[in-house]
Amino acid sequence: QVQLVESGGGLVQTGGSLRLSCAASGRTVSSYAMGWFRKLPGKEREFVSAISRGGSSTYFADSVKGRFTISRDNAKNTVYLQMNSLKPEDTAVYYCAAKEPVSPYRDYKFQGWYDYWGQGTQVTVSS
Repeated sequence: QVQLVESGGGLVQTGGSLRLSCAASGRTVSSYAMGWFRKLPGKEREFVSAISRGGSSTYFADSVKGRFTISRDNAKNTVYLQMNSLKPEDTAVYYCAAKEPVSPYRDYKFQGWYDYWGQGTQVTVSS
């Protein structure tokens, strides 16, 4: 019902910035909670950031807090992840996720809570 396509990944230098985009199609996701996760080389996928359906609440992993920001543009049906002060440790495949508005509970950091996932986009930070 909802397709998510990440873009904006690539190779950047340490200390640089990059903005990832998650374009949704099939349904309007303005009322969906959205999240970003990443899979570091050799590690399991981990939580990065999330934004509530209204956009009033945002959440960040401790490892990216203060460096990353999450936002959404409902007119474009797109969610963004602005990544600043990038480190080699940020090198990973970044995934976008969406949660339908109906839910008996909230757990933005739990991967299993989300209903839809994108294919991922590679981010490589050179040292």
